[in-house]
Amino acid sequence: MGQDATLNAGDIARLADVGRAAVSNWRRRYDDFPQPVGGTAASPLFSLPEIEDWLRRNGKSYEMSLGDRAWQALKTAGDDLRLGELVGCAGAFLLYLAREPAAARRAARAADPAAVLRRDAARATADLPVRPDWSLVGAGRYALLADLAAEQGPAAAFELLCERYAEAHSRQLSVTRPDIVALLAGLARLEGQGGTVLDPACGVGALLLPLAGARLLGQESGEAAALVAAARLLLGGARAEIAAGDSLRADGFPGRRADIVLCDPPFNERAWGYEELTGDPRWEYGLPPRGEPELAWVQHCLAHVRPGGLVAILMPSAAAGRRPGKRIRGNLLRAGALRAVVALGPGGPDLWLLRRPEPGARQPSTMLVAEAGDEPSGVLDAWRAFGAAPEAEPPGGRAVRIIDLLDDEIDLTPARYRPRHPKEDPARAYAAARERFQAAAAALGGSPPRLAARAGDLPTTTVGELVRAGLVGFHQGPARPAAGHGDLPMLTVADVVAGGPPSGRTRHDPGQVVLEPGDVVATASATECAARTVTEGGAVLGPQLHLYRVDPERLDPDFLAGHLRYAGTAGTGRAHPGASRVDARRVRIPRLPLAEQRAHGRAFRELLELDDRLRETSALGRKLVGLGFDGLAGGHLRPDG
Repeated sequence: MGQDATLNAGDIARLADVGRAAVSNWRRRYDDFPQPVGGTAASPLFSLPEIEDWLRRNGKSYEMSLGDRAWQALKTAGDDLRLGELVGCAGAFLLYLAREPAAARRAARAADPAAVLRRDAARATADLPVRPDWSLVGAGRYALLADLAAEQGPAAAFELLCERYAEAHSRQLSVTRPDIVALLAGLARLEGQGGTVLDPACGVGALLLPLAGARLLGQESGEAAALVAAARLLLGGARAEIAAGDSLRADGFPGRRADIVLCDPPFNERAWGYEELTGDPRWEYGLPPRGEPELAWVQHCLAHVRPGGLVAILMPSAAAGRRPGKRIRGNLLRAGALRAVVALGPGGPDLWLLRRPEPGARQPSTMLVAEAGDEPSGVLDAWRAFGAAPEAEPPGGRAVRIIDLLDDEIDLTPARYRPRHPKEDPARAYAAARERFQAAAAALGGSPPRLAARAGDLPTTTVGELVRAGLVGFHQGPARPAAGHGDLPMLTVADVVAGGPPSGRTRHDPGQVVLEPGDVVATASATECAARTVTEGGAVLGPQLHLYRVDPERLDPDFLAGHLRYAGTAGTGRAHPGASRVDARRVRIPRLPLAEQRAHGRAFRELLELDDRLRETSALGRKLVGLGFDGLAGGHLRPDG
């Protein structure tokens, strides 16, 4: 690595296997911590050699994997604005390496690899949508990429680079949520294996990647993203054809029709080509209004699917009811093209499922309306059941008569069409909720702790001083859970806030902190403030959590937990007003004898238990009110007495 290699705070945290908060703490606590060499005040960059030297001098263990070294070398080969091109060029080289390994390895170690690659790699990478600029990556870095591919394989090596790229450009890249990617892949598989799948706004290929068994077509307006998508898919062994260019203005697949079209289009793009595309033949269901570009994408997708083929497109929630688009929504319904609208969560997006009408086919009379809630995977069951019996009530959704939708508004918002027949008896559900609420309310009758006035100020210390004195050991949760699924219980922020048992699951990973009875766990975020004493051990500490392991003969854990919770809610533990994280080192703790600490700890614990009961009662009350409103307004319940 050269002296030009740089790291951001997240990279340093990964290198040292700590959380980002630890890196921020090091910058504040240590005068000799390296100064930024670039970046911005909000996202500074540090010299990799300087960081490595500082970690060694301060006894901080670290290990930079070959993957991270390759990423840092690639990232520093050009400015941040060209990072996508650099990643795409790396993908093109790894594709060449996968197809012609001996030639690519020789090129990687040549004195001028760019010249060799320009001469020799064109044939092996001819199916890429964009010719890579081989001079971008630079000498030495191709050799690192070759070493990484030898260690992990070319496809896995490029996926690692794509993951780092998504992390580095999380605000610039629009990446579809993983659960929605899985849902769309499941819908595509329900249509049958094989065939052709098109994504006309494919980004870096996320929607197409799980469908490598099909013939894949994709188009993306950005050349760098198109190059990344093509390299990912081809390295994964897919039969893929990716075009670069704006699908609406410069269709890369004119006249071609796929069996399935998946699409997560850009939302709210006003400059989508309204003026030049006014007379476009794709607008079979009406000219999309200038402010409704998503309806242009819907019709573009329908124009590229075979009769009877499926279109699954993500839409902003407002598109289901905005007045300018009602004419096109009505025409889609009348033609039998729009088959389902599914809300995928509060704030969107919605999923629209459409089929291109088959000539002479019977006109459908119903459309599926559903709300996925927290489990988008449940949409598959509803869609499967609706396809088998379009007139019946599918699980988790409602088959609404199309004639009932064609009113003055043509509002297809799923919340307006909740199932007429609830899964459980509404009277029984309301009675059970009422009983639980009354029991919880009765439990509030327990007496809160009695507190008396105290005269004078107490001497105090800080948590940082307690740590240095050896009364408290401090541990930090990982930046993210260990990759992959596992059955090891993990305490999460939500568990600490709610006072529940560990609900997370992870796999074993070196460096995990195992909870012990008497440990104090607190949230690191100032927006989710909670601190509790652990009563049962065995689980591991999750992300965004801090653990304080106290010497119980000198410090009461409930006493410490109470002050940590107060510091978070009152803001006294923040580094500065408005900070999003609590700096626990600054939290002040009164100096009290152990007996008094324990008395304070009992009072803190009783107040926390009361707070939990209040929260539970409030949640039960909200559920009771919701069931009552749903039942009365929906006609399922009536006043009784």
